[in-house]
Amino acid sequence: MSEETTNKQEMPEQLSDILLVLDKEKMKIQAVKSIDENGKMETVDPTKKNQNQFMRVDKSGDFFSNFFSNFFSQLKNPTNFSFFKVPAPVAVEKAQEMQKQVDKPTPEGEKIMKDHEVKIEQQSDKKQVNQNNMATTETTQQASEYRYKPEQIDWDTMTNLGLSKEYLEKRNLLEPLLKGYKTNELLPIGVNLGGTILRTDARLSLQQAEDGKVVVGIHGIKKEPNLHFEFFGHKFTDEDKKNLLETGNMGRVVDLKNSKTGELMPSIISIDRLTNDVIALRTDFIKIPDEIKGVKLNDEQKQTLLEGKPLYLEGMVSTKGTEFSATVQFNADKRYVEFLFDRNNSNRQTQSNGQNNEQSKQQNQTQEVPKTFRGKELTDEQHKDFKNGQTIYIDGLKDKKGQPYQGYITFNKENGKTNFEFPNQYKERIKPTEAHKTQTAVNSEGKTNEATKNIKEPLKSGQQTPKNKQQQEQQERPKAPAKTRGKKIS
Repeated sequence: MSEETTNKQEMPEQLSDILLVLDKEKMKIQAVKSIDENGKMETVDPTKKNQNQFMRVDKSGDFFSNFFSNFFSQLKNPTNFSFFKVPAPVAVEKAQEMQKQVDKPTPEGEKIMKDHEVKIEQQSDKKQVNQNNMATTETTQQASEYRYKPEQIDWDTMTNLGLSKEYLEKRNLLEPLLKGYKTNELLPIGVNLGGTILRTDARLSLQQAEDGKVVVGIHGIKKEPNLHFEFFGHKFTDEDKKNLLETGNMGRVVDLKNSKTGELMPSIISIDRLTNDVIALRTDFIKIPDEIKGVKLNDEQKQTLLEGKPLYLEGMVSTKGTEFSATVQFNADKRYVEFLFDRNNSNRQTQSNGQNNEQSKQQNQTQEVPKTFRGKELTDEQHKDFKNGQTIYIDGLKDKKGQPYQGYITFNKENGKTNFEFPNQYKERIKPTEAHKTQTAVNSEGKTNEATKNIKEPLKSGQQTPKNKQQQEQQERPKAPAKTRGKKIS
């Protein structure tokens, strides 16, 4: 199997369409976002800005029929709407053309509408048949998430690999396969090569062959990511390679070329950290949440993540209720925003270009040390001390109600977190404990401790009494009386 063929298997997302809808009352074309349990449809404006919110449906006729009949049966007031299915890459353009037709009808516009319209009557006729192929307890949204059905899987092939339906269900691995994802863990499989059985660990996926059959994809472990050859027409730069090896994400959007259609696909690229495969994800499949760990993202921050770039976030709150800061980035393989300090360091491998792992690690740590804290920029001197792990004082901070406050911050190089302490917490932490107060008073303040007053050498850390037999003897030895000058008797 060629490198390009292997890579193509990592991009099933191109086999999807967008569902557009015409509201006959408002006479407006919108993109379908979702439908709730009460049958109310949620839509968004069909703009490039909203592409990551569009509902996606499988291009395959059978899968779409199943999905749409279920969708339509749960829709409230279905006769108020007309639906259209358009290819994802041209969804925005088609929506604009359709809106022009709604506003000012033309023969050409009417043809476009007819070519993409979903015939509701036809789907309704198939409704009962299609529902028989689906679990009646599934919600519409759940049904739309599944790309395959269990009966489509070649279970004979699975058996030859040493796997069964029961085994996959028990390990919660069947559902991601049916949704079109790879298993989220490596599986031990055995491949029969005639007289030899090859045993290895691999991730599995389901893929649709050109003849429509569903086949099992095996993603074995590679020694290192293959970044020396073109990937869908993209040649990796030195900076691309550096980012992929250090963080697992390339950090920018590039146009990948579909070798069959010539279509350019804006995509981000990451490394599968379990297998070292190179994985691409089209940007219109990126979904950025409104907030991450309690921090509400603004439009600029969302755009940064949509472009595949890393974003440093402060003031996040962990599940344990503690505040932390970290760099986050969208991962093409995981398909969600990840925390970079959780990354698997095994991806930092030495390539033949002579990169040094330790050097890369140090550079990466330096890049992750923030120059600002909660909107307050550090001075060059503060930042230098901060990078070296020293605790620095910072003021001019503002709480959520706009009130000023101050405190002390320390950067933890091990986990990339910034620890914050209020002044009273800091003073409490550095205050000498009871065991050290004696040492501080005697050695630094010139005071006397009755239990150690006759000991000549300085007290050690935490010392309050003689530490050995020699010091005990010094302490117990009576002090010689002071000599007095008497009159000389002649």
